[in-house]
Amino acid sequence: MQVLQGFSAQVASNTRVLILGSMPGTASLTAGQYYAHPRNRFWPVMQAVCGVDAQLAYPQRLQALQGRGVGLWDVLACCQRQGSLDSAIRRQSEVAVDLPGLLPHCPQLALIVCNGTAAARLYSRHLQAAVLALRPGLEMLALPSTSPANASCSLAALAVHWQPLRSWLLPMGPVQQGQ
Repeated sequence: MQVLQGFSAQVASNTRVLILGSMPGTASLTAGQYYAHPRNRFWPVMQAVCGVDAQLAYPQRLQALQGRGVGLWDVLACCQRQGSLDSAIRRQSEVAVDLPGLLPHCPQLALIVCNGTAAARLYSRHLQAAVLALRPGLEMLALPSTSPANASCSLAALAVHWQPLRSWLLPMGPVQQGQ
């Protein structure tokens, strides 16, 4: 089974919120973009919650998110997985990202958001202790997954669940270049 490699962190020096997925799915890895599966509701949720136009080209969506103080990454840097489902990740193959190493580059980071229960479980297993040792006050919020695998949760319901993110956002403005 092939080892899948995730993406680099998409953050800026003004990042206040870091949204962590588990590991990019097949469609995202193929496209080289976070949340590229056409049925993933991540970008429509970001439109509803952050005001980021889901129809923008991918680089502009990332820039708009960063302008609101939101960064993207995944808990896993690499793993073995058959298909796209988190349940298919081979536990013994899990290698976490270096989130503790990223923290000095994001001095304003105040909130980790885990996109789904799998991301929250992986964060707790691999990163939470090290992160809290470096940033004791850093909060973590586990929210329902935007993945198409979470079909029982409608887009409207997801937008409601993700509303608490709004209180952490920066006002719309210029992006400060970072990582």
